[in-house]
Amino acid sequence: MQVSSRFRKPTPLRDLGRLFSGADYPFAPPRAGSRWSRVRRRLLPLGLVLIAALTAAGAAYLQSERVISIERATLLSVSGTAPLLFVFWRPLVAWRFAFAGMFIGALGIDQEAEAWAWNPVQILVLLLVFGVVAARAKGGVVLWMAALIAIPTIIYTPANNGLAVWVLFLVVIVLGDQVRRRTRAEQILEVQEEISDLARAQRAVLEERARIAREMHDVVAHHMSMIAVRAETAPYRLAGLSDPAKEEFVAIAGAARETLADMRRLLGVLRTSREDDPQLAPQPTLADLPALIATASEAGMPVTLEMEDIAPAPPEPVSLAAYRIVQEAVANAGRHAPGAVVRVVVLAENDALHVTVANGPAPAPPLVSGGTGHGLMGMRERAQALGGTFIAMPSRGGFEVSATLPFSLSGE
Repeated sequence: MQVSSRFRKPTPLRDLGRLFSGADYPFAPPRAGSRWSRVRRRLLPLGLVLIAALTAAGAAYLQSERVISIERATLLSVSGTAPLLFVFWRPLVAWRFAFAGMFIGALGIDQEAEAWAWNPVQILVLLLVFGVVAARAKGGVVLWMAALIAIPTIIYTPANNGLAVWVLFLVVIVLGDQVRRRTRAEQILEVQEEISDLARAQRAVLEERARIAREMHDVVAHHMSMIAVRAETAPYRLAGLSDPAKEEFVAIAGAARETLADMRRLLGVLRTSREDDPQLAPQPTLADLPALIATASEAGMPVTLEMEDIAPAPPEPVSLAAYRIVQEAVANAGRHAPGAVVRVVVLAENDALHVTVANGPAPAPPLVSGGTGHGLMGMRERAQALGGTFIAMPSRGGFEVSATLPFSLSGE
């Protein structure tokens, strides 16, 4: 079976082959229309002018130091500055030009008269290319690069300067490699943080769903218990029932009891931990909203409640969901917009309960810099669990949440 080169285990020979003819390490291209894309288009002509100026400076240096013709000096200088055309787009291509330029640029050198094998411009270009390649390529490729540049350095640089020049190149390579390692570590850390954030969000959703399930269990269990009780007592309360009717009531009571048992088992699976304390207090309803608003007002929140008499009363799951949504929305307003005026509106219209909680701009800085969004997810879960809708959005310098909860629950 043939294995793609992308997944082959790196070896010294493969790293050497990649240095001279393998796939490159290009920088990620900027997004079309991004700020960096526009800046790069504007800087490109300036970069070409800078390369031409460096080439001219190198040629002038070579002509004066080596006493050669301007044509030859220009060709030697071009061999030293050509890598600048590729260094940020194709680092390995730039390295190949730079490595060849180390031999070409040293032609005609008088080692007794010149302390450096290359002109100053070419040395700066070499340092840039070596640093960029070290910052992009893998460790094995970088080691081969460091070893290979020692060859022209030893051959063309005077003995008293050869080691110093190679050490200078090596320092730049090591610095570039450290940049690569640090960048890689930051990328891994960002990925881990994204995974952790996703896991926390998923855990928060599951915990909120489990809490909703527990509350729904309390509501539904009450009704199922009443069904079982009424069915069991029917033969004693209703005179003249036939035996088949009595048996039917007994069957209904048994089915209700079995349903309660199944619900308790399901609730046990949904519990977040075995240490969850049983909820012994009755679940809140719309009738408890005035007390909730009064508590918030006593805590210093400028909050108002507009709620009309709702008749007939909505189902208990709807009433409970509305209370929890108002509770969470008011708490969010207190955390993220302290001192802002909060308006709570609860209306019944078209067989649905409409809940709106809106706050204005905060007169004081928020107590928290940001949020996890778990509160909004919980409110959305509650609304969707009842077949309703939920909207959260900025409004008039503040924030507004709105939920619509149908009276007719799904499945009824």
